[in-house]
Amino acid sequence: MKVSKLVFISLAAVLVAAGTARAQVDDFCSEFGAMPTLEGPRLSAPFVYGRVTYRGAQANAKLPKISIVLIEREQAAQRITVGQRGNYCFRRTGGSSGATLVVDVDGIEVARRGVSGFGTAQIREDFEISADAPDPQSPPLSSGKFPYSRGEKATELLRKAADAETRKDIGQAIKYIREATAEDAKDFIAWTKLGTLYFEQKQFTEAEAAIRRSLELKAEYTPAWIVAGQIRMALKNHEAAVEVFKHAATLEPESARVYQLLGEAYLLSKQGSLGAEALNKAIQLDPKGMAELHLQLAHLYQLAKTNHLAAEEYKKFLAKVPEHPDKKKFEKFISENP
Repeated sequence: MKVSKLVFISLAAVLVAAGTARAQVDDFCSEFGAMPTLEGPRLSAPFVYGRVTYRGAQANAKLPKISIVLIEREQAAQRITVGQRGNYCFRRTGGSSGATLVVDVDGIEVARRGVSGFGTAQIREDFEISADAPDPQSPPLSSGKFPYSRGEKATELLRKAADAETRKDIGQAIKYIREATAEDAKDFIAWTKLGTLYFEQKQFTEAEAAIRRSLELKAEYTPAWIVAGQIRMALKNHEAAVEVFKHAATLEPESARVYQLLGEAYLLSKQGSLGAEALNKAIQLDPKGMAELHLQLAHLYQLAKTNHLAAEEYKKFLAKVPEHPDKKKFEKFISENP
């Protein structure tokens, strides 16, 4: 199997208007047994859908396995393996909270994008992956801005790991990734994936070892630093987590997710002012996707007995999420704390 160079090309989110939206959302989602326009009036049933397009592959090249995952807070992740048409469709279950779409190619993350938890209920997000193979004998595979060349055997092992993860056989997925890192010990992306799976299984010692190996190979690989910080959070070493996320923010200063994690680490280490500052930075970077952080800030201000500041956060939140289930409660608090 020959693997082409994969480059993620970000496309702006398309908030689909009524009219053509009815035909579009049903066309995409009917492939997965859903008819959104029948589930709620005026396109009110919450779905995110779209197309992952793979361009530029050689005629005789074996196409990679492309999966897309929807991650929502307090809900199990949903995964779809993209077929020939490239379509995907998820019914959202996380209420007004934001979500994240992750695109994997042969088990390696190549794209990640936040999805707003408010506004249009049915949101279209398209991704495009382009391929070229200038050197068929040494085919490179890239993850976002971090290019890496890997051989045929390691690539096939990572594909098998992705299949196992889709089946929720995490033990088998770990086994395949360990074999891939034994085949190619310099694959920092695979080491991070291994660390992530160990972390999700609460095997923190093994997760730490895998992440350390990744960072030894590629010190600027931000996804590895994020997992390193999450490990420290899970172990309640919040001060160390703060330092890790601060470093991650220097590597990716435009990442709202990094600042969200930094803010949470500050709060857990009882540094409220710095936590609020980091959360506000996350909101600034992604006003819609991080809307729920206004609620976190409001709670923080209530604990500090600065209810007027909490009321301002509730106002900002309701401006973004006007139909939240707790709207009346928030409005009552606002009226009582002018």
